[in-house]
Amino acid sequence: MPSPYRAIFATPGTKGFTAAGLIGRMPLSMVGIGVLTMITELGGSYALAGGITATIALSAAAVGPQVSRLVDQYGQRRVLRPATLVAAASVTGLLVAAAGGWPSWTLFVFAVVAGCVPSVGSMVRARWTALFRDTPQLHTAYSFESILDEVCFIVGPPLAATLSAGWFPEAGPVVAVVFLVTGVWWLTALTATEPKPHPRHEHSDLSSALRSPGLQVLVATFVATGAIFGSVDVATLAFAEEHGSKSLGGIFLAVWAFGSCLAGIVFGLLHFKGKAEPRWVVGISAMAVSMIPLLLAGNLPFLAVALFVSGLAIAPTMITTMALIEAHVPHAKLTEGMTWISTGLAVGIALGSSVTGWVVDAAGARTGYVVSLSAGAAAAAVAFAGYRRLTRPAQGEEPATDGDGDSTERQHGDRVA
Repeated sequence: MPSPYRAIFATPGTKGFTAAGLIGRMPLSMVGIGVLTMITELGGSYALAGGITATIALSAAAVGPQVSRLVDQYGQRRVLRPATLVAAASVTGLLVAAAGGWPSWTLFVFAVVAGCVPSVGSMVRARWTALFRDTPQLHTAYSFESILDEVCFIVGPPLAATLSAGWFPEAGPVVAVVFLVTGVWWLTALTATEPKPHPRHEHSDLSSALRSPGLQVLVATFVATGAIFGSVDVATLAFAEEHGSKSLGGIFLAVWAFGSCLAGIVFGLLHFKGKAEPRWVVGISAMAVSMIPLLLAGNLPFLAVALFVSGLAIAPTMITTMALIEAHVPHAKLTEGMTWISTGLAVGIALGSSVTGWVVDAAGARTGYVVSLSAGAAAAAVAFAGYRRLTRPAQGEEPATDGDGDSTERQHGDRVA
């Protein structure tokens, strides 16, 4: 492991919460693909499967920030364990309903409740921030977390798709639930590195972290970015099925994540000077442009190469985004702020997967990538339109680093990246 990464693990407790977080976030990449494969294996349409995964994502978008807000107030252990049990029970109900041929509306009911699954990645990043706030090591830690996110997307989709397509339809989501419960229980048992909660008293600021203008721009942009992810997931699975091997869809999504993982490793070794905002806009724009080759894919090898190249823009953009969140959100609301990005992605994934499911059923798999390209263009447009707002001073906040170790000063002593 390169020395910058090795250095962050010299701090006691970091290896434990990193391993627990890796296990606990595996469902992030497995549930959607697992449910999608399960529904289609049981005879359902891509439209139905996309609608159910979209419902889970939208529910997570609504409930996730509230769970994280409670975590900021009461601590990870007190909140995450009951939330995880509710999520696990609802996913189990969804599997039973699907396997038993229950009416479609019952699947959507369970999908709504499943949205209370906690954002494990945000919990781990909050621990890193508590350890390395305002130091160059925080950039390395965020980079490493983005690498682990991509590892999940390298391993998770093919694992879920292979289990559900090759073992029994419900196998992928079942394994995802086991990962979730195991990871959360392990993580919350590691109390030594748990960030200190910030109880809200009578005179405390009870407003949401989303009141930050900079965070609003980031979240809005990531709604469109999430639509990229959701549409590519559905279109790629359908494309692989059209070309005779549905199980290869998960492998191709892993290739996409592998490109992102490699880019994240390199990005974490670099130390940037200057503002983070221009790098973020470039990253969003690169993601948009990288959707064009997918639309031109006529065979599986071409698609694999296009997905790998497309993945190169993902991790660097996510790393920069986390640095901007740390700069725009007060410390007492950091976990909530990070979860709002996951919320934006969840909403986008819901929209992207749902729309693409209908497009694929109506016009074929490759046409589904039109949704991906449209979402990329929308993300770039929002990023450019909100750039001034993103660089606006955050009133009432103290100066801080930009997440890459460089001090960033603004007028009035406000803190932004």
